[in-house]
Amino acid sequence: MNPFEKIFNYGIISRLEATGICMITAHERGWLKAMLQHPAAPDALTPETLSKLQQLLDGEMAIGIEGIMVEKARSMERQVYHSHLRPLRRIIGSRNGMALSYAIRSGKLYTGQEGFPYKLEYSMVKREWYIIWYHFKNRMMMSTKLDKITGISELPLEDDQSERLSVQIQARLNKRRISAAVQVMPEYNRELSRILYAFSCFEKDVDYDPDADCYTITLSFSNNDSEYVLSKIRFLGKRVKIVDGGMLQRRMYESATKALERYGMA
Repeated sequence: MNPFEKIFNYGIISRLEATGICMITAHERGWLKAMLQHPAAPDALTPETLSKLQQLLDGEMAIGIEGIMVEKARSMERQVYHSHLRPLRRIIGSRNGMALSYAIRSGKLYTGQEGFPYKLEYSMVKREWYIIWYHFKNRMMMSTKLDKITGISELPLEDDQSERLSVQIQARLNKRRISAAVQVMPEYNRELSRILYAFSCFEKDVDYDPDADCYTITLSFSNNDSEYVLSKIRFLGKRVKIVDGGMLQRRMYESATKALERYGMA
């Protein structure tokens, strides 16, 4: 083996990365062309992006998966991607308002509801996308499932109006946030990466006490997600302990007491 070959290859790759060039293989180009033929491609990509990719791959041979891959029967599953994500992200990025048409649980349809979209959230519990927005007429925060939305249109707003609404919404959401401190038992420090992964969808800070050889994870989350946080703490079991967060401690105590009573150990 040439000892300088690896150094030479590394030098080429470094130069390509510095200039923003990404090398792809013929197999990858064929796979991408096959994916662009999927019915979901027009919803996932803008018409300009889709057209440009199709032009760049015009001379490539698409990977033929018909007859090679057979999909067996499976249960219905929710897709992470939603067709409303792209238009909503565009409106949020442009800091404009929107007119929303959506249905509620009873089936009643609301049309042309004007408001300011703040952010998109994905519920790990329900596996659904939500849009968090401020209703102009009702002057209240709303959380609407993307599956319930039937129509979206953009409403232009002045820059100062958008900035004022963003500040007001952030202040309202901060009032709904809860913080809790979870301590990792020292004997399970080696599993810190697994424990952090369990809390990966929450804002968190990690502190380490070298004297006690102890990690403390401070979580910040909406009060609507408190039960989901508790489910994660129960899943981790004796690896962690809630050291700050009265409400979570009470709920853990109640559930533990009920479990002991059920098995006659209280």
